Amino acid sequence: MINRRQFNKGLLALAIGGLATHLKAAEKSSLNVLMGDNAAYGKLIPDPKGILDLPAGFKYTQISSLNDMMQDGLKVPDRADGMGCLPLDDERVVLVRNHEIAPTKALLEISEVPSSDTIAVAAKAYDKTANGYPLPGGTSNIVYNLNTGEVENQFMSLIGTIRNCSGGTTPWGSWLTCEETVATASDYIGKNHGYVFEVPATATGLVEPLPLKDMGRFNHEATCVDPRTGIVYLTEDRDDSLFYRFIPNTKNKLSDGGKLQALVVNGKSRFDTRNWESTKMQLNDPLPCQWIDLQNVDSEQDDLRVRGYAKGAAVFARGEGIHFENGEMYFCCTSGGTQKLGQIMRYQPSELDGGLSESKQSGTLSLFVESANKASFNFGDNITIAPNNHLIACEDQYSDTVNNKLKGVTPDGKLYDFAKVRWQTEPAGVCFSPDGKTLFVNLYSPTATLAITGPWHKFSNV
Repeated sequence: MINRRQFNKGLLALAIGGLATHLKAAEKSSLNVLMGDNAAYGKLIPDPKGILDLPAGFKYTQISSLNDMMQDGLKVPDRADGMGCLPLDDERVVLVRNHEIAPTKALLEISEVPSSDTIAVAAKAYDKTANGYPLPGGTSNIVYNLNTGEVENQFMSLIGTIRNCSGGTTPWGSWLTCEETVATASDYIGKNHGYVFEVPATATGLVEPLPLKDMGRFNHEATCVDPRTGIVYLTEDRDDSLFYRFIPNTKNKLSDGGKLQALVVNGKSRFDTRNWESTKMQLNDPLPCQWIDLQNVDSEQDDLRVRGYAKGAAVFARGEGIHFENGEMYFCCTSGGTQKLGQIMRYQPSELDGGLSESKQSGTLSLFVESANKASFNFGDNITIAPNNHLIACEDQYSDTVNNKLKGVTPDGKLYDFAKVRWQTEPAGVCFSPDGKTLFVNLYSPTATLAITGPWHKFSNV
């Protein structure tokens, strides 16, 4: 079966070109340009169903919704956030979908006496409340047939976690789901939280909830994996967050433990990438980096980023979605920039990254997008890369009347509107099928998962 990397390589002759090539050729600029209505894929067409506006030729199918009864007897939970698409065979993929639910929300119907079904689920949960109910965070899986457009199976695959926000797929066929919390054991919950858990694509029901503690206990957001090295890169959703990497002891086997590190800009200890007080990062100006080891990564004090910063780590404005493709990665910093409307960072590891000789050839960090106004880009969150090597980012703005969109970013940094959400919610979990023909996206609340298809090849710069 053709995979996403092979698919992208085959498209390079037709696409605008790799992001890395264009970034090297791009001149430094103080802002990113918003393309007009007649550029990109054209004007957005109002959706008669009032769900998602798309350009002409594109369409969506709603494949899963809040409270749909799943095959395991449970209902689809709310607050669908990050999501990954993994191949099962030549026809089918599995979507592993996070649910960002706090302990105060119920996954199952609460009654004074837990039902037998509740007890059975609780037995497989990572954590439960004092009265025996499984904590409602976790992941649900959707087995989807690309040829028929049908959902073949839906079920919960992880239970008992808190605020599963985003995560990332792995090259070995699993989804890393991240808890955006640092809750500790109390009279109400039984365990500490703030970890990464792994859900294999081949899961057929609830998996063993194993916290990957060496990957750190902090306000996790998202992950991506460099398939060449097996190194996992992690973001943190805090205004003073760090950018982390995890070097596993055994490649492709995270449960064997490893070493957690934080990024430092060479020669610029405690470098502030946020551009809040002064513009320290310029667009497309690569900064050589190194990595420092972190200790006591399972601390109960929620101080990992504070200790890392004290050792010289760079600080970021709410690191969120991250995606790796074609030898480099991009991640959103939701409140970064002089206007605090969002940035997109680019990190390109060197060929020596993670090895004993990496000091001889540094990876580089650069600022790819910084929003100048709300129309251009407003609080970027989850992110992916399209078949034509454009970024597709989810906006997650906070206002009484939201105007969240799926934003496209060309390889030379131009922004455009790809879709507009008509509900009072955010889009999340953007990911492409392995063949690049279908874009999947969640609407956060009430949960809805959409499959979008259309003429991806008809992009225009005009």
